[in-house]
Amino acid sequence: MKIGVVGASGYAGGELLRLLSGHPEFEAAVITAGSNAGEEITSIHPQLSNYAGRKFEESTTEKLAGLDLVFTALPHGESAKLIGQLEPNQKVVDLGADFRLKSAEQWQKYYGGNHAGTWVYGLPELPNHRQLIKAANRVANPGCYATVISLAISPMLPFVDNTDIFVVAASGTTGAGRSAKVNLLGSEVMGSMTSYKFGGTHQHTPEIEQATGSRISFTPILAPMPRGILATVTGKLLNSSDATKIKSSYVEAYQSEEFVWVLPENQLPKTSAVIGSNYVQMQIAVDEHTNRVVVSAVIDNLGKGAAGQAIQNANLITGLHEYAGLTGTGLGA
Repeated sequence: MKIGVVGASGYAGGELLRLLSGHPEFEAAVITAGSNAGEEITSIHPQLSNYAGRKFEESTTEKLAGLDLVFTALPHGESAKLIGQLEPNQKVVDLGADFRLKSAEQWQKYYGGNHAGTWVYGLPELPNHRQLIKAANRVANPGCYATVISLAISPMLPFVDNTDIFVVAASGTTGAGRSAKVNLLGSEVMGSMTSYKFGGTHQHTPEIEQATGSRISFTPILAPMPRGILATVTGKLLNSSDATKIKSSYVEAYQSEEFVWVLPENQLPKTSAVIGSNYVQMQIAVDEHTNRVVVSAVIDNLGKGAAGQAIQNANLITGLHEYAGLTGTGLGA
């Protein structure tokens, strides 16, 4: 199948190209990058030796016409402008935020500007989502934090107060994109951690609440590493007698899922175990002192949090095996 990648000079775009180079059915036929058009792909992504000699093209609808599927990896507000000019039946997976939220009011509050509409939400492991994705032509790929946090929350919901969920999650610097920012310079980040978008202002908050039907207090943290997310999610048990059911509820929820691993007892998730993969690792406990469920979960923000999940969704909407091109495991320490 002929595939287009729009916004391929960014971190998520580069990871898409890496995964597409090993995909059994997808061929990256058109690779575009606005301000980097005309530059060698390997000048931006030197690791992508399979693309040596190829250049980024301009992002025009003419170049994307006739492709079997298009990935758009653009800043919020930009995808909708381009997608509005594509063929109505053309399959699209959008890695940006433009089509994730149902509420125009929430879009205005957290992003600003006009609300472009709502597509099927592409998190297959959530209840009842996979069949909706398979039937869709266009899918909104979830945000990185939203992916790991929603998967950590979902199985606890029958047992906890869904208005009393707290999340603290640390992400690598690639989650902030590739544009130059003083606070992301190596000399600013190395050896330091800091909270950001503090006090419930992070844009993934309404997305998580929409996906899980819960209310959360979310504090994101910038970690001194390039990629990966470690999330800690806690929820107040409604009935302390349910404590023994919690771990089994997670095992049952994800036992048939290739990409979500509920770890054995006494083994904790670590980001290095999932870097370069589409996998999620999580561990579950009950804090008896506070009567709270505690879930620790990790993903690669560029893998399951972006490009890997985008390909998983693309496999579903094109009728391919869901795992095609994605079964490579993490790199480890």
